[in-house]
Amino acid sequence: MLQYTLNTGTSNPGMAGFRGNTNQKLPVVNWLADLPETQLESDLVEVQFKNTRKGYFLNCNNLTLEKGEKVCVEATPGHDLGEVTLTGRLVLLQIKKNKINMERYSVKRLYRRARPVDLEKYEESKAKEHETMIRARKITQDLNLDMKIGDVEYQADGAKAIFYYIADGRVDFRELIKVLADTFKVRIEMKQIGARQEAGRIGGIGPCGRELCCATWVNNFVSVSTNAARLQDISTNPLKLAGQCAKIKCCVNYEVSVYVDATADFPSRDAVLHTLEGDYYHFKTDVFKRTMTYTSSQREGGNSNITTLPIERVHQIIAQNNQGKKVVSLIETNSRNNIQEADYQNVVGQDSLTRFDNNNRSRNNHRRNHNHNNFRRQN
Repeated sequence: MLQYTLNTGTSNPGMAGFRGNTNQKLPVVNWLADLPETQLESDLVEVQFKNTRKGYFLNCNNLTLEKGEKVCVEATPGHDLGEVTLTGRLVLLQIKKNKINMERYSVKRLYRRARPVDLEKYEESKAKEHETMIRARKITQDLNLDMKIGDVEYQADGAKAIFYYIADGRVDFRELIKVLADTFKVRIEMKQIGARQEAGRIGGIGPCGRELCCATWVNNFVSVSTNAARLQDISTNPLKLAGQCAKIKCCVNYEVSVYVDATADFPSRDAVLHTLEGDYYHFKTDVFKRTMTYTSSQREGGNSNITTLPIERVHQIIAQNNQGKKVVSLIETNSRNNIQEADYQNVVGQDSLTRFDNNNRSRNNHRRNHNHNNFRRQN
């Protein structure tokens, strides 16, 4: 008899480190791991370091690598230690997806699998990162620099340290580099990151209940404007629109193109409808029902004589207005008789905490009487 077991990903080499290591940022799934022939299609290997930093290295020694393995790679200067995230054909697709120009990209070499000595040295360097970050923040305050040191990443051999910082404008940190190099006795590299990258580095749970997109799969951050929210009729309240990085949520951009296509044949919201009854101004648009609502009040937020029309009727009125004619009414005369009253329901009490008490009480009484009768019948 065949036995089937659920694959949780722990036995799949393509999922190694994806479910077990929940702290990994920007995880990827090597869905071609079960096809060994695809692993030989490219000598490039994608290696991930601390946080979201990734690089592509040449497997010059033709090592048979799997996702999740620790490897030593070439760095400037010395060597670094990272984790293999992709091999084979998917590396080429990942490079194409990230729009990396390999002609300008300096491809370094992958030396070997990490040895116990390499891992021990890596842990020693990693243990100094938090203390270094605290001291670096104190130094920036003493130099009166308008910047914040968000994180520090030591190279595996301890020869270089990358200081990630956030700043609103341009910062002259030449003096800072001299002080840091003299204090920590390592080569200093300053790397500026934005608020969205900082949120992805820290991670967290979004209002949707899932992990932040910037910490799981988004690696190309684009600007998000409030116009994208207006196209989708989303409230522009900053408290509701901002994410954990205090910027507009990245997900606001996800469906903008769909709304743009859906509203391509919609009339302009700035158009005023002229009738014999008076002028009507745009109030709101329902993209799903393909209707537009107008009001006779010109002031913003006015709700006088609110009328909802299909976009076909709005096009007809605008066409007649362009000919210098005013329609008698927004609603056609022959369609007024077909207007149906809205079907309202009394929903008061549906959210009451005791709305199930009566049903439960009668059900319990019935069950109690039934059990009592059975007991009397048995005796």
